[in-house]
Amino acid sequence: MIQTINPNTNKTIKSFEEMTEKTIDIKVANAQQAFTKWKETSYQQKADLLRKVATLMRIKKSELAKTITLEMGKILAQAEGEIDLSADIFDYYAENGEAFLADKVLNPAFGTAIVRSSPIGVLLGVMPWNFPFYQVARFVAPNIMVGNTILLKHASIVPQCAEALEELFAEAEAPKGLYTNLFISGKRASALISDKRIKGVSLTGSEEAGASVAMEAGKHLKKVVLELGGNDVFIILEDADIEKTVEWAVVGRMNNNGQCCVASKRFIAVESIASAFIQKFKEKLSKMKVGNPMDAATELGPLSSEEAAVYLADQVKRSIDEGAKVLLGGKRADREGAFMEPTILTDLNPEIAAYYEELFGPVASFYVVKDEKEAIELANDSEFGLGASIFTQDIERAERIADQIDAGMVFINHPTWTQADLPFGGTKRSGFGRELSELGIQEFVNKKLIRVSQLNDPF
Repeated sequence: MIQTINPNTNKTIKSFEEMTEKTIDIKVANAQQAFTKWKETSYQQKADLLRKVATLMRIKKSELAKTITLEMGKILAQAEGEIDLSADIFDYYAENGEAFLADKVLNPAFGTAIVRSSPIGVLLGVMPWNFPFYQVARFVAPNIMVGNTILLKHASIVPQCAEALEELFAEAEAPKGLYTNLFISGKRASALISDKRIKGVSLTGSEEAGASVAMEAGKHLKKVVLELGGNDVFIILEDADIEKTVEWAVVGRMNNNGQCCVASKRFIAVESIASAFIQKFKEKLSKMKVGNPMDAATELGPLSSEEAAVYLADQVKRSIDEGAKVLLGGKRADREGAFMEPTILTDLNPEIAAYYEELFGPVASFYVVKDEKEAIELANDSEFGLGASIFTQDIERAERIADQIDAGMVFINHPTWTQADLPFGGTKRSGFGRELSELGIQEFVNKKLIRVSQLNDPF
């Protein structure tokens, strides 16, 4: 079902029909036709379009943010911040894209050579609900700058956000077919990968969805970028500034109502500081104001859907049944809507669900370790490898630890975060490929070698 269901009330607001196969075929054809012209468009014209989209986002920030909050429950102030970040990403690639894609001059043994970047064609994006504009921006902005065209299958619970994105491009006077929203199921999106007109796929979502997309892409020999789940660690060492560390711990775990792939999920403290940290962390979480995400006073809103809330509550219950101890919360909040209490679990071991599973919501797991060595071992005892955080006043020590963490991103004295000029991506079952920064614009590009030789050069 493609529906807007307000998670604050669990009331259905609006429903949408899936597109027919005939409609989809026409839209893919339009994207292919648009590519034939867009790939020849100057970088300046491409940049101008990206800037127009960014400007429109900022002008419409209030209404776009309210749509995010209505559809998936993000606190309104955070939704406004998401729109600002998304606009910044469009501006970033408008400003830097041409330089990132400039010819690279080589120095061969004889003759001359360059590597020239060129677009590959129509791309399919499969995007999640947790950041309905940001996730799209980081895929779309660099690839439109490259010269590719976009088909976008958004999460079925944020259809009005999906429509709004397409409308932004239309209002910015993008060519027909440059950016196209597809109202289809995930299963049909995977099947669409076989279409010869589609040259690459990017997915942000679950491991299950990633495996399905990667299987289809591999079967048809198409490039794929995957950003999947995470179980990020937040390591607290003996000399951490406890007050500031606790403040960042709350942000790292509870931002977006706990529904970030890079949220701090596993809190690992060395013995000497563990008691002080957990006491203050528990106190902060227990005082969070749970409520309507449209209310400026609310600090923790609902999960994205009733289904998500039921799943998370079941994970917590299974973990408790298997021996986990509850330090705070542990149940659904006593109110209508898709709410979960702020929760802290401890006494976890590999036999307990929450030890390995990603807890996508306001639930933290807490571990006490003897020393730095045990912290590193526990951090790496995960099938995920997205992000990690280390809190200490000894930066040299933190950098040494960072080298030993199996993750795509390690932040020191800050939760794992994102911005336009930093590469984003993971390792292990968290996926592969990178988005944002210069690395993000290079994923769906043909790096064409052009070699010039003289007739008397050696063979």
